[in-house]
Amino acid sequence: MTGQPLTLLIVDDEAPARSRMRDLLDDIATTTPTLVIGEAGNGREAIELAARERPEVVLLDVRMPGMDGIEAAAHLRELEQPPAVIFTTAYDRYAIQAFDLHAIDYLLKPIRAQRLAEALARAVAARPPQAQALQALRRAPRSCLGATERGRLHLIPLDEVLYLRAELKYVTVRTASRAYLIEESLTRLEQEFGERFVRVHRNCLVARRAIRGFERVSGGEGEGGWQVLLAGLDERVAVSRRQQHWLRELAR
Repeated sequence: MTGQPLTLLIVDDEAPARSRMRDLLDDIATTTPTLVIGEAGNGREAIELAARERPEVVLLDVRMPGMDGIEAAAHLRELEQPPAVIFTTAYDRYAIQAFDLHAIDYLLKPIRAQRLAEALARAVAARPPQAQALQALRRAPRSCLGATERGRLHLIPLDEVLYLRAELKYVTVRTASRAYLIEESLTRLEQEFGERFVRVHRNCLVARRAIRGFERVSGGEGEGGWQVLLAGLDERVAVSRRQQHWLRELAR
């Protein structure tokens, strides 16, 4: 590798692991010049740093508390200038086969200098991991949704989402403070977050924890219809006749 140093972001929740990575990069500096432009201890920090510093490559630990590396990589690919991602992992052989299957580069801990140099050489021409590949590797639901506005990525914690409503090709993500638009399928969101949300209408999922009551209304969607009252929001959400069967279950 020649020319300008490859700009990197090191992401690992353990400081000694980040220090070890810097040592390895120093060991291969003659043949593989790099410039570390930042370090992060978790997925959210990594996304914020990557959006600001625009590294060419992110060396991303897989297992981290809060937002893990798989979820962070999914958000990184939504940036205006998405970086190449190289996972660092201590996963077992089964998981390694999954990485191989989806053509996502990884470094198996303890990392060898030569293997790091090879991965970085390939990263120059690499593309960000595809959404389907990351979804196949994900073992748990995401902790955040990502919404892009005017070139900026907003991370929306699932704990703050009150409802998800499908509108044409977008889904509105409503929190107590504002609404965001994301390009995702409501059906897939229901599959991923079924424990958090309940379907109240063919086009709307409501956060179970946000439900503070129900109100019966006349007119609207049929005589004697119902609306959901949400904590922290004056807006009511209509319940379709088809979905009224679960009202008694939630009211218990």
